Amino acid sequence: MLLQTLAPTLAGAGLGLYSRSMQQSADPVVAVVLSPREGFGPNRTGAIGLLARRLVATPGFRTVIYGGEQDGPIFPGIDFVALKPTIWRPGPTNVRFAISVANALKRERPALVEVHNRPEIALTIAARLPDIPITLILNNDPQEMRGAKTPADRAALLRKLALVMTSSAYLRGRVLDGVASPDRLPVVLPNCLDLTELPPPRPRERLILFAGRVVAEKGPDAFVMACAAALPHLPGWHATIVGADRFHLNSPETVFLQSVRAAAEQASVSMAGYRDHPDVLEAMAKAAIVVVPSRWPEPFGLVALEAMASGAALVCSPRGGLKEVAGDAAVYADPDKPEEIAAALRSLGRHEARRNQLAAAGRARAKMFDLPVIAEQLAGLRRGVLRDRALSCYGRTRP
Repeated sequence: MLLQTLAPTLAGAGLGLYSRSMQQSADPVVAVVLSPREGFGPNRTGAIGLLARRLVATPGFRTVIYGGEQDGPIFPGIDFVALKPTIWRPGPTNVRFAISVANALKRERPALVEVHNRPEIALTIAARLPDIPITLILNNDPQEMRGAKTPADRAALLRKLALVMTSSAYLRGRVLDGVASPDRLPVVLPNCLDLTELPPPRPRERLILFAGRVVAEKGPDAFVMACAAALPHLPGWHATIVGADRFHLNSPETVFLQSVRAAAEQASVSMAGYRDHPDVLEAMAKAAIVVVPSRWPEPFGLVALEAMASGAALVCSPRGGLKEVAGDAAVYADPDKPEEIAAALRSLGRHEARRNQLAAAGRARAKMFDLPVIAEQLAGLRRGVLRDRALSCYGRTRP
C-alpha cells in the first residue's frame, strides 16, 4: 500500500506525525472518503470534489480527506491523504481502495468516517472498522450503484451504516423505494454553495448559456435545437456551451460531442470546451439566461443552484431534484420537447423585467443553500451520530 500526504500542511510529514496531529486536535476528526478516481484540485474536479472541499468548513470538526492519487496539485490548505487500492486483495477497484483506507484509519482512529457517494466503499470500511461510525452522503441514484441496487441492498445499507444522507428528497425516495421497514431512515442534506466565492455582480450580456457535461443525459443537443429555433427571433443574442464529456482538460472527443458540435455550428451556438469551475462561474455571472435541460432525473441540480446564485434567469427541466432546488425561481421546460425550451428563451429574451424577477428570486432562494447554512446542518447530523454511538457504547459497557 502506498500512502502519500499531499496537502501543504502534511507535506514531508511521516504518518506518525500525522497521527499525533489528529489525536491532538481539539475538535473531533472526521475522515471524509472520496472515490479513488475523484479529482481534488484545479482543472480536474467535479461536483463531488467541490462539495467535499466546501464542507471542510463544517464547524466543530476537523476534516481530513482521503482520496485516490492525484495527477496534479490539490486544493490548498486542506489535509489530504492519497492512497492506492491495495494489490493484496482481489475485487473491484472501489473495494480494494476501501481496504487501503480502512487500514490507514485503523491507525488514525478518527471519530467519524464520512463516505461520499460510494455505498460499496462505505460498507467495506464499516465491516473493517466496527467501532467507528460510518456515514454515507449520496449525490446520485443509489439504485444504479453497487451495494444499493436492490431493496435488500438498501435495507442492509441503512442497517449497517450509522447514517445515510441524500442531497434531495428525490434521492431519499430512491433509497427507501421497496424497503419495507428500514432500521434507520435516511435524511436529506442538500448540496451547498459558498456564496462568498461567486464573482461580483456585473452587467448582463445577451448570452444564453449551457454549462455542464456534454453527454446525452444532460441535454446539450436539446439546448442546441432550442437555440436554433429561438435565436433568429432574438436579435443581438448569442448562445454558448461550456463543458466537455469529462471534468478535465484532456476530456475525450466522443461521437456524441462531435454530433453536438456539428449541430451547434449550424445553429450559431459556440462551444467553449472544458473550463475550470471558477471560469464556469464567471460565465454564469455574464449570462442573462442559463438553461439546464437534463433528461435524466438530476439527483440535486448543482448547476441550477449556481445559475440562480449567479443572478441568471433559469430555464430548467422539471425532473429529479431540480424542482426542489429551483422552486418558483425557474421556468420549467420538457427536455424532450426543445420547442418548449425555445418558447421559454424567446419569452425571456424579449422581457427584461421577467428575467430580472427570476434573477432576484433565484438569488434569494440560493441563500437557503449557502455553505454556512448547510455546514451547520451537517455539523448537527454528525453530532447526533457521535451522540448515538456514545450512548450505544455506554449501554454495552455499564454494569
